[in-house]
Amino acid sequence: MIFEDIKAKARWLYGADTHGLVARAWLSDATLSMVLYRAMAWSNRRLWAKPIALLFHKLNSVLCGCVIGLDAKFGRRFIILHSVGVVVNSAVTAGDDVVIESGVVIGAEKGKSPKLGCKIFFGSGAKVLGDIRIDDGSIIGANAVVVKDVPSNVVMGGVPAKILKNIES
Repeated sequence: MIFEDIKAKARWLYGADTHGLVARAWLSDATLSMVLYRAMAWSNRRLWAKPIALLFHKLNSVLCGCVIGLDAKFGRRFIILHSVGVVVNSAVTAGDDVVIESGVVIGAEKGKSPKLGCKIFFGSGAKVLGDIRIDDGSIIGANAVVVKDVPSNVVMGGVPAKILKNIES
């Protein structure tokens, strides 16, 4: 899946996924974090490789400033644009086409974590906490604090976050 992630990142950053732009995306910020996450997830699904998963987890934290829990699950075309300060709880599940900026926290509250749909963008510094659902096509604005369910195709912003705009789907 990492090759699909990198191609998606090239399309996000540069508008196309030609060989040259994909190569450029490999060298862009946070790509190492994406690779380490996918390696960790792959290793964590195999009993014999769980110690290696812990190594990838720690490398992501130390080298990239990104902490993604061992059991966190992201679908296809997962993109991290800037890895520093990203924290994702182990119980988080997400669909395809999730894009994360720097400083995003997707965390648990009382042992319950968010469930994320598909095609979601998290702006820099966004916080999503607790047993909530973020539905497909939503944008979580920079520094928004989301503690309640988010419907499909909306822009959320503020503290606490509220709907700022409906997006035409």
